[in-house]
Amino acid sequence: MTNTIDFTSIGWRASQLHLAIKALARKAGLLSEWPERLSGYHGPADNDLIEQWMLATTQQIGIESEAVEIAYAEFEQQLHLIGPALIRLPGDSPRFLAVLKGSKKGIKVITPNDTVRYVHPTQLREVLASDLEAPIAPTIATLLTDAGVASQRQAAVKTAILREQLKTVPIGGCWLLRLSPGDDFLKQLRHARLPHQLLLILGVNLIGQVFMLLEWWLIGESALSGHFHWAFLSAWALLLLTAIPVQLLGVWIENTLSLNLASLFKQRLLYGILQLEPDEIRHQGSGQFLGLVMETASLESLALGGGLTTLVAVLELCIALGVLAIGTGGLVHVLLLVGWLALTGSLCWYNYLKQREWVTLYREMSNDLVERMIGHRTRLAQEKPSHWHDEEDAFLERYLHSSERVDRLNVAIKAIIGRGWLVVGLLGIVYSVIVAPVTTTALAISLGGILLASQALTRFVMGISSFSNVMITWQQVAPLFHAAARDQKRQSSQIILPAEIKRKQPVLTAQDLSFRYRADATPILEAEHLKIHQGERLLLKGPSGSGKSALAALLAGMRQPDSGELCLWGIEQGKLGLDSWRKKIVIAPQFHENHVFTETFVFNLLMGRRWPPLRADLEKAEIICRELGLGDLLERMPAGFQQMVGESGWQLSHGERSRLYIARAILQEADLIILDESFAALDPENLKRALQCVFHHAPTLLVIAHP
Repeated sequence: MTNTIDFTSIGWRASQLHLAIKALARKAGLLSEWPERLSGYHGPADNDLIEQWMLATTQQIGIESEAVEIAYAEFEQQLHLIGPALIRLPGDSPRFLAVLKGSKKGIKVITPNDTVRYVHPTQLREVLASDLEAPIAPTIATLLTDAGVASQRQAAVKTAILREQLKTVPIGGCWLLRLSPGDDFLKQLRHARLPHQLLLILGVNLIGQVFMLLEWWLIGESALSGHFHWAFLSAWALLLLTAIPVQLLGVWIENTLSLNLASLFKQRLLYGILQLEPDEIRHQGSGQFLGLVMETASLESLALGGGLTTLVAVLELCIALGVLAIGTGGLVHVLLLVGWLALTGSLCWYNYLKQREWVTLYREMSNDLVERMIGHRTRLAQEKPSHWHDEEDAFLERYLHSSERVDRLNVAIKAIIGRGWLVVGLLGIVYSVIVAPVTTTALAISLGGILLASQALTRFVMGISSFSNVMITWQQVAPLFHAAARDQKRQSSQIILPAEIKRKQPVLTAQDLSFRYRADATPILEAEHLKIHQGERLLLKGPSGSGKSALAALLAGMRQPDSGELCLWGIEQGKLGLDSWRKKIVIAPQFHENHVFTETFVFNLLMGRRWPPLRADLEKAEIICRELGLGDLLERMPAGFQQMVGESGWQLSHGERSRLYIARAILQEADLIILDESFAALDPENLKRALQCVFHHAPTLLVIAHP
């Protein structure tokens, strides 16, 4: 039986929320420094407004918050995985639990007096789900009494019925806190405790090497003494058996490290992709994107395999140097091994240069192949059949020649390094024997050191080969990795504007805007002025090439002007930040500039709002879709909102895609919506519906169209 907890006493008031975040961030290791000028939440008890405050505050201090909903049936299980997080307790004057993490004792909660309490998940579920259970609890109690269920069993039966009735009902009011994927990567590694796991791997491998040396010493001692001892054999067998769990432990830690590091790395790359500017990828072809995806997928396996193998090999080489130093060769063997390592490094560097040439050629060939496949019909129409494959043949011949050269070099290095060292090491023993008499024990130690060094060199060459591929691949992936750090420059203080400022200031002000696509090109826009007030519906029309789309891109923050000033509600774009600017001014670009991703229909609708969506998001999305005339599409698709769409899924018509783009823009709930020729593909009936929907939901609207 668990003790009853007064959650009011351990919860934080809304005015103390900034202190609760500070306590969680400090104890969870998310932040080492804390900004002084922060205040708690003083608005109404509305989760949406609290979420806005949470996003603004956490972004200001350099971490992230995410609102989540948990299904009733999974709530207790998920609580063990939550942390750090803030959970709102029911009530008109809400209080918040600062959950640090789950543990076997329960959920670790930080109280306002900076102490730690443990809360049982069942107790917390009962409190948070009380409003959900209240309407049906009396009915269940009456049912159990009428059914004659024993009083001692009624509590368990009631819990089972509630779990069945409410299993899919979400419980909200929870915000997760975490580091931003764009934060310093070393900081993320430390927070995930990956350096500790790496040290454990090295320690386990060191123990394994010590066990191996002891095994060889026992065998050698027994063999060289000329007598058989059961004690030596028993000790050797015990060491051999002990080495097995040590090796299994090492493999388990390596796999854990690999999974954790791969997760952080993928998250960083995905976040980096989202930080890229449109102009950075606008002119890249499908072949380049495919090559980048392939290299990104291979980088993590190469890095983890090559990096760990190289580290273990270096550890083994250090041990081998120590063994050789006390053997018969002494300093001679040490110098020989150091010299052989220098030769190995030179050969590996030469191999790296050749591999880089081969990979460059491979990328060019892959890009050319994909682009030719996409433009296959154009080639059939424009090229003579006799010349269709001329360039492919030339590429293939160069590729095969380069592959053959790299393969020969790899085989030669792998054959020479390990076996060549055996010859050099034995020559060192011969030299030592000629120079001075040696003992049998010292000779055995030298032979063991030579074999250990040969094994380590073979492993080292394998690791360096993989590491070379990593360095080559990194040249392609690095821009995505570094792009993730742009969030620190692009994010702003998330200014929450009072209503009186919005009443006095225009939504958007543009002064002296000038823009050209290239430095030496003629200006597309020059000294343009524009003011858009709240509630206005504006139509911008003009001939093709007159700069309509360029102006829309500038207003939406998708391009930066060469000169001039842009203000939102009187605040300059630089002060507000690009991220905040793009959330408050949303554009649906022209059809060829917009995309339907190979994902679910609801993902394509709500990707600009938040993901995963809350129940309110799904309800709003359905309302917008039906107002736009997409209700028939939702009913026609087998999986409805969850239907896969895009290239490999449900095929949408031109008009359906256009209305999807309009819905996506509306659902972002921006202060200003810009629609760039979004109605061009609609028939008169759907055009009327779309206009009514946009006029109803867009607070301020700018429509771009041809005359």
